[in-house]
Amino acid sequence: MPLKVDLRSRRKFMDISEVSRRAGVPASTLRYYESVGLIRSAGRHGLRRQFSPAVLERLALITLGQASGFSLGEIRDMFSESDDLTLDRTRLLQKAEELEIRVARLNAMRDGLLHAAACPAPRHLDCPTFRRLMTVAARIGRRNGPDRGFAAAGSGD
Repeated sequence: MPLKVDLRSRRKFMDISEVSRRAGVPASTLRYYESVGLIRSAGRHGLRRQFSPAVLERLALITLGQASGFSLGEIRDMFSESDDLTLDRTRLLQKAEELEIRVARLNAMRDGLLHAAACPAPRHLDCPTFRRLMTVAARIGRRNGPDRGFAAAGSGD
């Protein structure tokens, strides 16, 4: 009886090190993503996990989602049981609004730093604009936590 070897099966899958290299994601991250249900391995070849080439597209979507501010749980929920991507347009609009607020905060923080760098006051604590920025940042920071400081303060004069 002749031995049948399916060489195509090896070409269909990539081991974890190849996925890691091609996606620029550490193998430990791939294992974590698999443990939380973001990706699935197709099995193992020896001790090494094997992945379909489609995992690269999924990893790109995960990276895009994270860069957009979605949590890993939110990203996982965007995929159906059959691995189809389902985007809730309302949630996308909400996330876009959240990003707009974050951009405004970061712009205000940048403007405050630029003012502090160019301020003619002999000491920063003598500058009314700088003091106003500090006061507002402290008040907002206590209420909202870090990363929300300067937006309400504005950039000053």
